[in-house]
Amino acid sequence: MKEIFKIAVALTVSCLIAGGVMGGVFMATAKAKKRNELLNVQQTVAGLLGYSQARPAPSNLKIRTIHRYIVEDEGGIRSGYLVPVFAAGKTEHEFWVVDLNGHLMNRHQLNLSPERASDEQDRRSAIAGVVGPRKTIRHADEISIAQLEGKRLAYIIPAKFPGYKNAIHVMVALDPDFSVRGVEITAHEEDPGLGGEIEKEYFKNQFQGKAFEKIKVLTVTKSPLAEEHKRYLETKEWGKRALSEQDIRGLRKKYQNEEIHAISGATISSSAVATGVKRIVRNSVHRITLLEQVVRENAIQGAF
Repeated sequence: MKEIFKIAVALTVSCLIAGGVMGGVFMATAKAKKRNELLNVQQTVAGLLGYSQARPAPSNLKIRTIHRYIVEDEGGIRSGYLVPVFAAGKTEHEFWVVDLNGHLMNRHQLNLSPERASDEQDRRSAIAGVVGPRKTIRHADEISIAQLEGKRLAYIIPAKFPGYKNAIHVMVALDPDFSVRGVEITAHEEDPGLGGEIEKEYFKNQFQGKAFEKIKVLTVTKSPLAEEHKRYLETKEWGKRALSEQDIRGLRKKYQNEEIHAISGATISSSAVATGVKRIVRNSVHRITLLEQVVRENAIQGAF
């Protein structure tokens, strides 16, 4: 009996030690994974804004993020926006509850530091503390605003939509006039060599420079890309091919209003991206316009 007891104790201790080691490894791995994901996001954002290792972002570049939530209770469904507000030389956060017509219903101040605002659990806890009980709150989407020297440089919108196989994750950048600054495919499971070509420059750069009015009616065509159009879209090759600024301007003017040319053999994937980008741009412009209306109607100073 003593031997069985000793074995049981030894096994218990071994399991506890193993569990502790595995837990520690998991925590360390999770932190490293989170850091890598954040770094990838930062690099993608920098690339969409035109920055790189050779041309680093300036130190006064600011990225402010607005999170949209769905707020639901017995009274119905409304939108909630967690927004940064500048006051007394620092960034604070407020939560605005907006009805379906774009009118501000409630404006709550949040005790939320910029660091805590980057964590969804902290955001949700802070919001729940001000909106009151018996309300369901769920995160819907987000829009980041890049500012340089106090002026808006771009809007950055991460999103996902259905692809041929699974979800396609993208990041779309818009200029202040809502034309498309760039599109980056951040994750997908489309077929290599077919739908997987959506991550290639010659495809995703077709959206670049498209005006908002053009994006709203954008379609996909099966006609092949002209060779000079494809050369223009492959910007990483510009240096090697010695395209002059005059060539670039001419080709941009010639092709900027073209429809999106589908990838050969992957029309479904191509259409999925075009439809997804159209929806993202349309919805984002609507929400930005709505928030600007809220700011004007309520004379809110220093909002994003």
